[in-house]
Amino acid sequence: MLIKAGFEISFAYPGATPMLLQLHVHPEREPDLLAPEFIGLDPVVPFETYIDQFGNRCTRLVAPKGTLTLSNSFVIRDSGVQETLPWGAGQAPVNELPHDVIVFLLGSRYCDTDLLATEAWSRFGNIEGGWQRVHAILDYTHNRIQFGYEHARADRTASQAHGERIGVCRDFAHLAITLCRCMNIPARYCTGYLGDIGVPPDPAPMDFSAWFEVYLDGRWHTVDARHNSPRIGRILMARGRDATDAAISTAFGANKLVKFTVVTEETSEI
Repeated sequence: MLIKAGFEISFAYPGATPMLLQLHVHPEREPDLLAPEFIGLDPVVPFETYIDQFGNRCTRLVAPKGTLTLSNSFVIRDSGVQETLPWGAGQAPVNELPHDVIVFLLGSRYCDTDLLATEAWSRFGNIEGGWQRVHAILDYTHNRIQFGYEHARADRTASQAHGERIGVCRDFAHLAITLCRCMNIPARYCTGYLGDIGVPPDPAPMDFSAWFEVYLDGRWHTVDARHNSPRIGRILMARGRDATDAAISTAFGANKLVKFTVVTEETSEI
């Protein structure tokens, strides 16, 4: 399967403003691109890229006063196969986890494990560890939060999403990640493209999506608390402890979002 994806995003700045962007396809998916990826900048400004500690490709630049438009369009190969869930996968004891996985058990900016630990153990402590426990957390999170774009809020933590019972895809991910970590299951946040491939079209404007990965049976598995079902055509951009590490844009100064369009759809284009 071929998927055409991309975006056009514009910000307005009152003055020169440093920016950190994570808008590239993740390096592990770069071999699937039909042509090298290129981020367009209007006006053209100098930039540099680097790979961060989570393996994400990051871009640094200084946005000029006025409007800066970022754009991208690419075609990527995908298996076209629906994701599989890790039925029966086991949970390793904490002392047997690899060193680089331990960080994904710890609390982070949006995943406030200290405030949800008691809740998590009371709800999931009697469920068998591993996938059975993760499955219960996914179902609970999916039913706990009411999705709505009007509920988006940049500073909502997992415990706040749990209490308010509203949110967007990042809130579903943060809550489920936090509950998993409370139960000693490593979990990490992911963001990227997820089109309506193999499912009824969503009438709402397309957006980037958030999901997460859990570490079971010695490897990472993709799961999604918002949709709570396997999907086709997920394209990873960035991952980390939570949305702080995988933000599509971080401005070190005042700015205003003035345009935001995302496209991801199956195509026959070569």
